[in-house]
Amino acid sequence: MDQLTGFQRDLLYVIAGKDRPSGQEILDDVNRYIDQPVTHGRLYPNLDTLVEKELVEKGQLDRRTNYYALTPKGRRTLQRRQEWVDQYVDV
Repeated sequence: MDQLTGFQRDLLYVIAGKDRPSGQEILDDVNRYIDQPVTHGRLYPNLDTLVEKELVEKGQLDRRTNYYALTPKGRRTLQRRQEWVDQYVDV
């Protein structure tokens, strides 16, 4: 997790909170949170990095639409991160 950017960590949280979201769904959610609009050119290379690191699985919903889901490794990584954050932050 420490090798990921903050943006990539945010993507993991968004993916974890949805049921196999499409790239467009992820983009819409991220854009509701981040002040500067995120472009497709920023989103998809970062999603590909998460897939390459085996934290996220990429599959097809239909011929034009892919979905993204956490892998077991991605879920464990995110859980460890959350446990670490919880040590220091009590909101």
